[in-house]
Amino acid sequence: MGRIIDSSFRAAWWLPGPHLQTIWPSLARQRPRLQLTRRRVELADGDFIDLAVGAGSGPRILVIHGLEGDLQSHYAGSLLDALSGAGYQPIFMHLRGCSGEPNRLARSYHSGASEDLHEVLTHLDKDPEGVPLAAIGFSLGGNLLLKYLGERGGETGDRAPLLGAGIAVSAPFVLRDAMLRLDLGASRFYRRYLVDKLKRAFRRKFATLPCPLNLDIDTIHSFNQFDDQVTAPLCGFAGVFDYYTRASCRQFLPRITTPTLIIHAQDDPFMFPSTVPFAHELGPAVTLELTRHGGHVGFVAGNRPWRPVYWVEGRVLEFLREIRWAP
Repeated sequence: MGRIIDSSFRAAWWLPGPHLQTIWPSLARQRPRLQLTRRRVELADGDFIDLAVGAGSGPRILVIHGLEGDLQSHYAGSLLDALSGAGYQPIFMHLRGCSGEPNRLARSYHSGASEDLHEVLTHLDKDPEGVPLAAIGFSLGGNLLLKYLGERGGETGDRAPLLGAGIAVSAPFVLRDAMLRLDLGASRFYRRYLVDKLKRAFRRKFATLPCPLNLDIDTIHSFNQFDDQVTAPLCGFAGVFDYYTRASCRQFLPRITTPTLIIHAQDDPFMFPSTVPFAHELGPAVTLELTRHGGHVGFVAGNRPWRPVYWVEGRVLEFLREIRWAP
């Protein structure tokens, strides 16, 4: 059994409530300029995944973005910069179709595509540096990472996880819960914003690629509709609830044996309080750190609005130091 701990994080007084914590970093956070090297991983099914490799020659850290995320996501560039400054080499993994170039196949990424993560890690394992020290997943990327670690927990040889540790931030443990939560109250703002981004990506992709689906994308207005009419058929699921059931990471948590930190805010507007797993559902190497506030991938602290503290970066570096120097 893993453990659940109360976090020391204290939300900034000037960003009260989950919505300001969630939205403010996306609007106000400065994006650093980074020197990154592009690297393409050719996948076994003929598709590709692009990586962006940062400066540094220390242990490698893989960073996985959330739904419709990329290097412009508010957490991405700053975290890569912080990792480089702390002596690590960050590697940013763009999920299929998220690197600025549509992927080749009709299917795209999804919350449960752990086979894509494994192919990337297998590719990196062939480098002289070997497997990354850790992977950090945000939101959808956190779900993907936890599912991968659980699927391979306790395995050996080719089935073992190709990671030393995992960190998941604001992972949607139960996808159906997230879909339902985003249909309620002010959280509908996030639903509209993200579904609109998914629809724009769909149009860009199938402007040049034959679409195997007979649908009018303009009639889709919810995650339930998009995942039932687009994600499920294109990615091999029987329907939306088959997708949500098979791709949700909560069921895989008991089998995680890799040292793993999960950071989650109890007021996350993407989930219900009941979505959070219990301690007996966590694998023996898993720590679930709960904050009272912080929103969804927010976690902004600090007493001065002109000098915000992005707490997750410091917590990530602290955890990496612990596992790097563990006996």
